[in-house]
Amino acid sequence: MSSVKKFVSDTVIYGFTTIVPRMIGFLMTPIYLRKFENAAVYGLYNYLYSWVSMLNAILAFGMETTYFRFLQKVDSKDKDRVFNNSFVVTLITSLLLLASVFTFIDPIATWFAGDENVDEYAKYIQYFVFILVADALAVVPFAKLRAQGRPIRYSYLKFINIFITVLSNLFFIVYLSSWTKSSTFWANFAAGWFQEGWIGYVFISNLLASSITLLLLVPEMLTLRLRIDRPLMKNMLAYSFPILIANISFIINENLDKMFFPKLLPGEYGRTELGIYGAVSKIAIFLNLFITAFRLGAEPFFFSYAKNENASRTYAKIMEYFVMLMVLVMVGITVNLDWLKDFIKGNELQPDIYWTGLKVVPFILLNFVLLGIYMNLSVWYKLTDQTRFALYISLTGALVTIVLNFLLIPIYSYPGAVATTTAAYLVMIGLSLFWGQKYYPIPYHFLKIILYLVSGLGVSLASFFIFDSNFWIGNGLLLLFCLTIIFLERKNIQLLLSQRKNNLK
Repeated sequence: MSSVKKFVSDTVIYGFTTIVPRMIGFLMTPIYLRKFENAAVYGLYNYLYSWVSMLNAILAFGMETTYFRFLQKVDSKDKDRVFNNSFVVTLITSLLLLASVFTFIDPIATWFAGDENVDEYAKYIQYFVFILVADALAVVPFAKLRAQGRPIRYSYLKFINIFITVLSNLFFIVYLSSWTKSSTFWANFAAGWFQEGWIGYVFISNLLASSITLLLLVPEMLTLRLRIDRPLMKNMLAYSFPILIANISFIINENLDKMFFPKLLPGEYGRTELGIYGAVSKIAIFLNLFITAFRLGAEPFFFSYAKNENASRTYAKIMEYFVMLMVLVMVGITVNLDWLKDFIKGNELQPDIYWTGLKVVPFILLNFVLLGIYMNLSVWYKLTDQTRFALYISLTGALVTIVLNFLLIPIYSYPGAVATTTAAYLVMIGLSLFWGQKYYPIPYHFLKIILYLVSGLGVSLASFFIFDSNFWIGNGLLLLFCLTIIFLERKNIQLLLSQRKNNLK
């Protein structure tokens, strides 16, 4: 029982430290939108951070998962060798990035800048390369904390990172701007270097937080020896490479549209459209958090429950409830867009610039539901140790994403990007179902799942497009939708309530 309690408490802590940064990012969004000069600046923000997500995966090289796996394969006296090898890989990838960027800084900055100030982009790239290196070198030490069962120190360092990021952003973007206008001291302090609304302060804040976090991880690196165990390293790299490819493919599905948006729609217009797309995507954060929380709790359960006789039926039932809840959250967000849109209000010159993108929010939410369904379906290849299929599925999804983005974005802008994501997830779901039902059949109630999806999307679209996001009508439709689900699921609800009553007795 004590081990179960520890597992639950650790899961809550790690989950909390994963979810809170995303929530903080959402809460910072209104500040960025009001302080940046225009939507194109916020487009630049999304553009650069989409590349960061890809490079983060490459630099980490799947070493977090590899580190955990190989700790279980070696004797306790050899655990330091696993740590050394894992850290050396991230160190090598980091040094390669540093050498590449500073050797080719001018052509890289020119490629990113397009028709803008190349010197300015060179600054941004230099900030980001050090952010990426600091984050990459922190991956294995953070994994070591988790392996040692030290969630308190892990969460403490994560929250230090968040605290520094937020405080630094507020100082540069909000407070210093007003202080320079009301105080001679601060005016003199900022004279000659401060630029109001400069996006570079966001990157400097990130760099400051990442650097301090890495310094605080030094105690975890005291046992480090920069020595490579070649036979062990060969096995570790063989294990990590498919993970790396799968991670890259996943990021392509999530961020390729933002990574190449300014190239497919060049100039100020493209950056503005990307800014609008990035802003409205933030509204879907609540559904994203729901998926994250589910994944943190569900994956351990799926593995622990796999030997039970009725495991497949349980997984099917979990899928039904999961889709039901996801669709309710999707509808709940859509029908409340009339007031949620205030979170993405622009500055005084363009207060409603981002609201023009609200029309794609129901479809962005649908994409998160489809992603959640795919994550649910992925249980089969994890339980059967056939993770090569994850590679096939993710690569196919990435191929669909690449082709459709290059076809649709130049014509339809960000609605084309959203449609591309929908198509990619549908293909991935189809492939997972095809192979999954062959190797690990699960009796999913497909008709019910499709019914919930279609009806939920229908209510969302009716609320937005027919009733013009009217708060009262929309929430009335949500209430009616909830009552309909309760009626359809009344037998299951009664069964759950009776089981709970019996357990209490």
